[in-house]
Amino acid sequence: MPLIPEEPQIHESAQGPRATPASGRTAPTPRPVPGPRPAAPSRPGRPGPQRPTPPVQRTPRDVTPASPGPSGPATPASAAGPQIQLIPASAEGAIDAAEEAVDVLLEAGRAPGDVLVITTGAQHPWAEHELTFGEAAYWAQHDAGDDVFYTDAAIASRAASRPVVVVAVNGGSAAADVLPLAHARAGALLIVCGDPQQINSLLGTGV
Repeated sequence: MPLIPEEPQIHESAQGPRATPASGRTAPTPRPVPGPRPAAPSRPGRPGPQRPTPPVQRTPRDVTPASPGPSGPATPASAAGPQIQLIPASAEGAIDAAEEAVDVLLEAGRAPGDVLVITTGAQHPWAEHELTFGEAAYWAQHDAGDDVFYTDAAIASRAASRPVVVVAVNGGSAAADVLPLAHARAGALLIVCGDPQQINSLLGTGV
């Protein structure tokens, strides 16, 4: 009978180690389960949406330094007189040169209402055409100030100042009077299309 008691001891030793890991596994499984559940309520409690509010207070600080920007000394520049540019051209080609100058100005971003064109001799074809509708309609376009305005030496004194004045010295004897007038009407830039020697002598400065 010595074989009988040895067999149950072997079965009990085999069951022993199997039961212990099973009990050890069941214990850790319920612990991680409640872990993620409390994490969910912590998400709505984040103070994230409340933090972007202070940057709103920084925005007015950025606006304040932008305000002194326009206080730049633009007026003293105009007080010093407009910049003068000379485009060599004959009396016959002065109007065409003035037209090219206007096109360059508009392509560079100048508003049409910023430009005034004055001829010293014959009227510009645009002015000649518009005057056929009467002086009232002609000067109404000048007062509107939304397009390039063309005039001649005879009535140029009636034109108001504009940032850019283009003079086409296309003949006539009024150039001596028109150039000083154009210089006074130009706020930032004076472009003169004509004979360089004549223009320099009339303006009194080398251009």
